[in-house]
Amino acid sequence: MTTPTAAPPTTARLDQLVGDVREAVGRGLPPDTTAYLVGERLAAHLGAPDLLTAGQCEGDPDHYRQHVLHAERDGSFSVVALVWLPGQQTSIHDHVSWCVTGVHQGTESERRYRLVPDGTTARLVATEDVVNHQGDVCGFAPPGDIHRVRNACSSVAISIHIYGADIARLGSSVRRVYDLPADAI
Repeated sequence: MTTPTAAPPTTARLDQLVGDVREAVGRGLPPDTTAYLVGERLAAHLGAPDLLTAGQCEGDPDHYRQHVLHAERDGSFSVVALVWLPGQQTSIHDHVSWCVTGVHQGTESERRYRLVPDGTTARLVATEDVVNHQGDVCGFAPPGDIHRVRNACSSVAISIHIYGADIARLGSSVRRVYDLPADAI
C-alpha cells in the first residue's frame, strides 16, 4: 500500500529532469524505446543531493511511501519517488504503462515473474532476481512486467520511478496485484 502525497515543492535539478523526460516522451516513440530514452536521462540525476527535498526523502514506518514529484498536465508521464525503510516491499504486481526506475539511494531487490497456466488456474514462476544499487536504472513496458520490489538492506532506499501515465490522477502505477502461488522472495 502506498500513501500518495500532494504536489511537492520542486528543485532546480528535478525541473531539469522533468524537462529531459518531456523531450524524450515528446518524440512519440514506442513504449520500449521511450523507456530506454527516459532511462538515459534519469541516470544523470541519480544520487545527486539536490534532486529531492528533505520531505521527499521521508518514509513511512508502515509501508513504502510514494511521493508524486511531477505529473505532466497532458497525462503523458509522471515522476515519483518511492522511499523504502528496511524490509518494506510491494505486492507482486504489474503496471498500467511503461516504467523506468532508478535507485537514488541505497539498494533495492527485485524478483521478476512470468505467469504460466497451471491446469484451470495459473501460477507465477520467478524468472530473475535483480539487485539494483545507487545509480542503476532499469525500464520495461507491459506486458511481461510482473515483479515484486523490496528493500533488503539495513538502511533507507529511495528510487525514482517515471511512468507513462498520470500517477497523480490514478494514485498508483499498479494495474493488477497477483495473489497466486509464486516462488517466494
